Amino acid sequence: MALVKKGSRLMNVDDTAYRWQLRGRPTYDQGLVRSPLAYAVELADTPGTTLVVTTSQPHPSNWFGTQDSPILPAQAADSIRAALTDGWTPQSPGSPFHLDQSAGFVPSH
Repeated sequence: MALVKKGSRLMNVDDTAYRWQLRGRPTYDQGLVRSPLAYAVELADTPGTTLVVTTSQPHPSNWFGTQDSPILPAQAADSIRAALTDGWTPQSPGSPFHLDQSAGFVPSH
């Protein structure tokens, strides 16, 4: 499934254009800070397999006001490089590729 263009951001990583997007509203568990923030990445022009990155941070719109630093484009670029090293093939169709970077996430409740 391709990401919608509205609300997503473009970025170039090693001369390849990607589109990435955070979910606007938290899931129930993200709202309760029981599960960490995740975001999706795909090729900008010809989407194939979507990369889903699970971070160690709470969703910024959680219901308890727990805050952390925002996800920066440089962090997303590092995650893309890590996923490519781990075998993500963004140009091929298929199920989402999950990159778990949630080590250190502490649920607040």
